[in-house]
Amino acid sequence: MTVSEDSGDDHGHHLPAVEDWPKGFGEASWWPFIAAMGASGIYIGAALFILAMGELPLQPLVGGGLVLASVIVFLVGLYGWVYHAFIKAFWQGDGHGNSGLRWGMVLFLCTEVATFGALFIYYFQIRIASWPPADFEVISGPLVAGTVALGSIEIPIISEIVLANTLILILSSGTIHWAHSQLLKDNRRNFILGLGATLLLGVIFLFGQSYEYYEFIVHEGFTLAAAQEALYASAFYGLTGLHGLHVSMGAVLIAIVFVRALYGQYSAERHTSVSTVSMYWHFVDVVWIFLVAVLYLGAVV
Repeated sequence: MTVSEDSGDDHGHHLPAVEDWPKGFGEASWWPFIAAMGASGIYIGAALFILAMGELPLQPLVGGGLVLASVIVFLVGLYGWVYHAFIKAFWQGDGHGNSGLRWGMVLFLCTEVATFGALFIYYFQIRIASWPPADFEVISGPLVAGTVALGSIEIPIISEIVLANTLILILSSGTIHWAHSQLLKDNRRNFILGLGATLLLGVIFLFGQSYEYYEFIVHEGFTLAAAQEALYASAFYGLTGLHGLHVSMGAVLIAIVFVRALYGQYSAERHTSVSTVSMYWHFVDVVWIFLVAVLYLGAVV
């Protein structure tokens, strides 16, 4: 079924937020606030979990439980937000074709730069104060596969898993750009293939990062257990974990766009969701490249 074949307003779709909340406030909506509350709870739960690993009388289950509950709240808020702003708007023809939602994504990415920037500043402070910290010696070997001499300079080479993950994420940025360009040419088959390939590469990246965590924690003993000595571990897991969370959210968004594409949505004239999700995915790719340069390669320089 294609968009042109439908004539109704809602097309039988359940709309979780037919009207904005609260009534009387124009376009004001509670969905962004629900998503923000869930995201805040994730940070608070992660902090409680880390504190429980130290000397404070806290149970790790409290922080872990809060993280799980906050993830559910965040996904519910994200679902309502995306459905109300994009899917409902698509069927009713509201807002698609203007630049408002694209600029909204740009502003959102600016806040993401600030979020990642705060953790990078923490890492740079570690580098300035005392380097290398005690826990860095545990992980310095597995971080890189070796070095290559360039004159009198030894250039580090990142490990195979990090190199593979980096190439996968760069390739996924190319596939989603290709998918978007094919949609603009009204080639729906290639558009769907490009989205599917991007989603698959994103999931492979997440599995690769999970495997890296497994190797570091189980085989290298690189954990946050010794809180007073885990300066590098806190920066490493904070930055890579935050990035992994963003890749996970990006994969969810791409999956939503992919399913909608299978149902015949999007065209060369109506593709706001595709362009905004593509912007977000390119952002997480750029952050990963910067993260590898600073946290992996830069750590051994």
